[in-house]
Amino acid sequence: MTSLKQSPELTPTVEELEAQERRLVLRQFTHDDAWALGSLLVDLARERQAPVAIDIHRAGQQLFHAALPGSTPDNDAWIARKRRVVERYGSASYLVGARFRAKGTTFEESSRLDPDMYAAHGGSFPITVEGVGVVGAVTVSGLPQLQDHRLVVEALELFLSRG
Repeated sequence: MTSLKQSPELTPTVEELEAQERRLVLRQFTHDDAWALGSLLVDLARERQAPVAIDIHRAGQQLFHAALPGSTPDNDAWIARKRRVVERYGSASYLVGARFRAKGTTFEESSRLDPDMYAAHGGSFPITVEGVGVVGAVTVSGLPQLQDHRLVVEALELFLSRG
């Protein structure tokens, strides 16, 4: 997938981010799916020795959480703030921030939302179910925001490819 082949320096466009969301739609999302996706993220993060925390929520319930070595309680706070952006806007936290930047402003300046409660930084991605819409969010925190975003996208792509 092109999103995985980009150099770290290349920032995806709003259009590329929107295309990711259109592509990464699931047929269903059960408790077992949350476990499988979360476990996949843990495996990817461990392979890279990434000091991240991983969280999956559906319909207001935490279905998966893992904190890997090097992560801190601050990562859990970032997860909550990024997840709230997905829940409010129905789009990836990184995409929401990119949309504000594309308008020549920032989320913090223009959203009118409390930055202690909301963060439009990369790492939280909507869990979208075909014919239903956004039902939850999968979130990673601990890397620079674009890397957090890309880790979640990579995991969703692998999860979808495995059927």
